[in-house]
Amino acid sequence: MVIPYARQSVDETDVEAVIRALRSDWLTQGPEVSRFERAIAEYCGGHDAVAVSSGTAALHVAALAADLKPGKRLWTSPNSFVASANCGLYCGASIDFVDIDGDDGNISVPALKQKLDIAERAGLLPDVVVPVHFGGQSCDMEGLAALRERYGFKIIEDASHALGGRYNGRPVGECLYSDMTVFSLHPVKIVTAGEGGIVATNSNALAEKLRLFRTHGIVRPDEAEGTDPWLYRQVQLGYNYRLTDLQAALGLSQLRRIDDFVARRHEIAERYDVSFANTPVRPLARRDYAHSAYHLYVVRLPPAQRRAIFDGLARVNIRAQVHYIPIHTQPYFQAMGFKTGDFPVSEAYYASAISLPMFPGLTEADQRHVIDEVLRLAR
Repeated sequence: MVIPYARQSVDETDVEAVIRALRSDWLTQGPEVSRFERAIAEYCGGHDAVAVSSGTAALHVAALAADLKPGKRLWTSPNSFVASANCGLYCGASIDFVDIDGDDGNISVPALKQKLDIAERAGLLPDVVVPVHFGGQSCDMEGLAALRERYGFKIIEDASHALGGRYNGRPVGECLYSDMTVFSLHPVKIVTAGEGGIVATNSNALAEKLRLFRTHGIVRPDEAEGTDPWLYRQVQLGYNYRLTDLQAALGLSQLRRIDDFVARRHEIAERYDVSFANTPVRPLARRDYAHSAYHLYVVRLPPAQRRAIFDGLARVNIRAQVHYIPIHTQPYFQAMGFKTGDFPVSEAYYASAISLPMFPGLTEADQRHVIDEVLRLAR
């Protein structure tokens, strides 16, 4: 039996929620979407949440709402999925990267400060910075917010891995140190809607923009205006990024178990931590300010052994994964002028990283099998 690196956790309550939605009068954007948005906003302690069709769509509408366009600049981490950078390219903005802290995989605040100082002298400061909460552990948001105050950029938290995580005891998504926070609802994430994304914000103006971009840029005049009841107006260019009621029903059902999901992930992480202590297998550092959602459990291995260990696990039906190939090394980005060697900490991290199985349904016996095989192969 194959042990994957991640798997959704769907129970009968989730199935029943989707069936109820399927039997209702609404399949696309109906009351379940609004309920889900309110529940996410309440859970995160923020003002508003806007549901869209994917995490990538969430990043795109957030970048648009932040007024990214040609002539503006977005900086993000190389240690992420390409969507964290592509959202800026979709808007016609230019892209650059900030190297990571090799111990935790998150964007390095000192590296960002150094790069901002250079950019300020050149008149090339970023308009938006997208820190990525890698693996579910929050970046140093106070440090990033202090730089935002000094240099004047907006912050969009890419918390695709981090729904259910906390920073300094407060929920990720509260947006105390950012303009917007993006979550993913992909099946391997903490909570799934089958597919989907969320943008959380405390700004009414940003929430209004997000909803316009989600639905073709169309508004419907209020009936009190006395207009024809079928009237709608496109006021800007938007997209069809709607989440369906079926997906929202699943997401809302899953959200009721999020704390249990995260607690279970912490149990699994603790067992890994204890088992790998004083071995060549090095977990990523935990920061005191962060309570990780543990979307991923990443370990560092000797680079010369990484591929052999990866293949050895596959031979015994353990499907590990690698997160992530540094974005700037992808052919599309190299064609823009980025090159290997530009962000050496991210590249060194990538050369040694493996993501081990991490999901609530991972049994203790299966985890022990994973641990034993990793330690056998890493000897």
